[in-house]
Amino acid sequence: MRKTQITIDVELDENHIPETLTWNAQDGGVEKEDTKAVMISVWDEKAMEALRIDLWTKEMPVDQMKMFIHQIIISLGNTYQRATGEEDVAQWMEQMAEEFAIKSAIKM
Repeated sequence: MRKTQITIDVELDENHIPETLTWNAQDGGVEKEDTKAVMISVWDEKAMEALRIDLWTKEMPVDQMKMFIHQIIISLGNTYQRATGEEDVAQWMEQMAEEFAIKSAIKM
């Protein structure tokens, strides 16, 4: 069995707020790549719930955070469709993403 690693390094300020975020994925050719936001979700099978880590730096602009969330909603719909085959629900999620884009003023 082969193992690989994806890591995220977080540098905190004196108030424990992320100053810098970098990520590494050697198999993908990524090393110490800067980012302004990270969202990680894992499934806890025992508790039957999603566990999340959401981090963003003080430098993450609000307009970019809105775009980040919008793209995540679209990705969730794509993942849902691939995992379940339920095209109608995936399309509904895509419509929800578009409504989000309009309400958050990233699309007119």
